[in-house]
Amino acid sequence: MSGKLIRTLMLGLGIALVATGAVAAELRTIELTIGTHKLFAEVAATPQARSTGLMNRFSLKPEHGMLFVFGRAEPQAFWMRNTFIPLSIAFIASDGRIVNIEDMKPQSDDSHWSRGPALYALEMRKGWFHERGIGPGARVSGLPPPAP
Repeated sequence: MSGKLIRTLMLGLGIALVATGAVAAELRTIELTIGTHKLFAEVAATPQARSTGLMNRFSLKPEHGMLFVFGRAEPQAFWMRNTFIPLSIAFIASDGRIVNIEDMKPQSDDSHWSRGPALYALEMRKGWFHERGIGPGARVSGLPPPAP
């Protein structure tokens, strides 16, 4: 394959990724603590960042996830369309306590709801919370203020 053809194919792939939203904008990363466990979360605090989330990604670094920040605490629902990584999601109340944790199947339109008002949702690799003995009632420290 010629160098020109390879460059053309790569340019076409780059355009397709941008058109599908697969190239995510750089999001701010913060450190959170749950009990003795530290993690790093990209912060999705705008409507665009929240609607994209972890879609079109194929991996997560160890101890990394995504924190969704909303403007007010209310029931929240998530699905996994165009998300390829198996995830667990912790819905978090405004006081930082985990309301509930749900496991989510990749590329599914099944809705996963908070069991009460949630100001935050934290997505981690599937099983991350369970493996560390983290469940409802655990407190998350380091959360940012509500989204504007």
